Amino acid sequence: MNLLFLTIAFPLLGFVVLALSRGRLPENLAALIGVGSVGLSALVALYAGWQFLAAGGAPHVQMLWQWLAVEGFRPAVSLHLDGLSLTMLGVVTGVGFLIHLFASWYMRGEEGYSRFFAYMNLFVASMLFLVLADNLLLLYLGWEGVGLCSYLLIGFYYRTPANGAAALKAFIVTRVGDVFMAIGLFILFHALGTLHIQELLSLAPQRFASGDPQLTLATLLLLGGAVGKSAQLPLQTWLADAMAGPTPVSALIHAATMVTAGVYLIARCHGLFSLTPTTLELVGIVGAVTLLLAGFAALVQTDIKRILAYSTMSQIGYMFLALGVGAWSGAIFHLMTHAFFKALLFLASGAVIVACHHEQNIFKMGGLRRPLPLAYACFLVGGSALAALPFITAGFYSKDEILWEAFASGHRPLLLAGLIGAFLTSLYTFRLIFIAFHGEAKTEAHAGHGVSHWLPLGVLLVLSTFMGALIHPPLATVLPASAGEAGGEAKHSLELLSGVVAVSGIVLAALLFLGQRRFVVRLAESAPGRLFAAWWYAAWGFDWLYDKLFVRPYLLLCRLLGRDPFDRGITQIPKLAKGGNRLMSQTESGRLRWYAASLAGGAVLLLGALALV
Repeated sequence: MNLLFLTIAFPLLGFVVLALSRGRLPENLAALIGVGSVGLSALVALYAGWQFLAAGGAPHVQMLWQWLAVEGFRPAVSLHLDGLSLTMLGVVTGVGFLIHLFASWYMRGEEGYSRFFAYMNLFVASMLFLVLADNLLLLYLGWEGVGLCSYLLIGFYYRTPANGAAALKAFIVTRVGDVFMAIGLFILFHALGTLHIQELLSLAPQRFASGDPQLTLATLLLLGGAVGKSAQLPLQTWLADAMAGPTPVSALIHAATMVTAGVYLIARCHGLFSLTPTTLELVGIVGAVTLLLAGFAALVQTDIKRILAYSTMSQIGYMFLALGVGAWSGAIFHLMTHAFFKALLFLASGAVIVACHHEQNIFKMGGLRRPLPLAYACFLVGGSALAALPFITAGFYSKDEILWEAFASGHRPLLLAGLIGAFLTSLYTFRLIFIAFHGEAKTEAHAGHGVSHWLPLGVLLVLSTFMGALIHPPLATVLPASAGEAGGEAKHSLELLSGVVAVSGIVLAALLFLGQRRFVVRLAESAPGRLFAAWWYAAWGFDWLYDKLFVRPYLLLCRLLGRDPFDRGITQIPKLAKGGNRLMSQTESGRLRWYAASLAGGAVLLLGALALV
C-alpha cells in the first residue's frame, strides 16, 4: 500500500506530458499516454486493494508531505485508504480506464485530441485526491480540481458559444455550493481545531450534543456543497446543459464519478450528520424530491443524452434518500452499481450518436436494433439495470436495498417517493429504447468497430448484470449499521413490490411507445398534455425562475452601480487632468514672440500681485 500515491501520480504525469506537448503528439501516442496512465493507476489501485484486504481491512494512511503549519493548523498531503475510499478508488480508476479506452475511439479525428486526454487525466488525478484525502482541506482541493476539469471538458468544443455558456453555467452553479462548503469547513475548524476527517469524527460527539445549532449549521453548509456537485435540488440546473461536452465526459464526470462526490462527502462525514438529525432528514427529502422532479422531466426529453442526464440526477436522488434514512452502505452500493450501468448507457449513447452522424434526437432515429446490435444490447442491459429489473440486474439489488432501508427506518413518504421514482425510471428508460431502437428506421447507421469500442461496452455490460451486484464494498468497519440489516419476510415482500413496479413501467412503455403511438400523440396534442410537456421539458422552469430571482436583479444592480454619482465624480478627476494637459500643451507652440509675451504677461501679473499686497 506504500505505492498508493502512484494512483494519483500516473494520471497527473499523463496530464503534464500531454499539456506540454501543445497538441503536437500523434493521436496514437496521445491515446497511449492518456489511456495508459489511467490503466497504470487502475493496476496500482488493484494491488493496493489486494494488500488492504489481505491485511484484514485495517485503515492505512500514507503521509506524503506536510502541507501547511500555521498557528497549530497542520494539514498534510496524506492519503487515507479504508473500505469507503477503496470502493471509490476502484470506481474512479476502473470505470475511468474503460471510459478513457472508449474515448480513444470516440474522439478520433477531433480537434484537440491530446488536449482532451490532458483534461481527462487531470480530472482523474483530482478525483483521486478527493476520495483518498485524509483531511477536508485536501478533499476540498480535489473538489475544486474536478470542478475546474468539468468546466474545461463541458466547453471542450469551445468554438460553439452555447457550449461555453453551458460550461460557465456549470462552473458558476457548482461554485455556489462550493462557497457554502468552504464556510462549513471554517465553522468546523473554529469549533474543533482540526480538519482531519478521523479526528473530526471522534471529537464531534465529545464537543457537540445531538442537534447542536453550530454543528447543524456546519452540516447544512456541507450539504450545500454536496447538492451543488451532485446536481440535487436546488442546484440541479447545470447537469442537463453539461451534456454539451463530449459523450465520454458525460460518462466519466457527469454519471460515474464527479456527480457522486456529494454522496461520498456526506458518507465520509457520517458522524457529523448523525449528530444533526434535522440535516440528515433534509438530505433524504432533497433526494426524494429531486428523483421525482428529474423523473418527470426525463419523460418528455427528446435528446438521448439529456434523458440520461435527468436519470443520473434521479439516481443520485436515490443515493441522497438512502443517506437521509441512515442507509450509508446502501447509498455507496448504489453509487457503485450506478457507475457501471450509467457509464454503459452513456458510452452506448455515444456509439449511437456516432453511428447516426451525430444526431441526438431519439425521434429522428428508430429501427437501430438491427444495424447496431451491440449498442442495442447495451441499452437493454443498462436500461434494465437502471429500471431495476428484478434479480438479473445490478440496479435491482442496490435500489431494493435503499427502498428496504427507507421502509425499515419508518420513512414511509420517502419509500413512496422511491417507488414512484422506480416506476418513472422504467417508463422513461424504455421509452428511449423503444423509440430509438424499434419502429421504422429514419436514418442510416453504421456500427463502430475495434477493441477500444467493444471491450469497454462488453465489460460494463457484464458488470451491469447481477454479476456487478456480487461485488460487495468492504464498508462494514467504516460506516454504521443501518436499521434494516436483519431483513426477513417484509423485505421479500418489498422486493416483490418493487419488481412489480419496475415491470409495470416497462409494460406501460411498450403499450405507449411501440407501434403507431396514437394515444401518446393525442395526449401530447391535448391542452393539458402540451402544458405539462412544456413544463417538464423545461425541467419545471427552474432556469426561468432563477433568471427572474437572481440573474435579472444582479444585472439591474450592475447597471445601477454603473451609474453611481460618486463613481462618476471619481471619473471626472482623470478627465480634468487630461483637459489641463491639453490646455497646457497648447502653450508649447515653438513661437518666440508667444514665449516673450508670456514672460511679459507673467511679470505684469506678478508686479500687480505685489502692488496689491
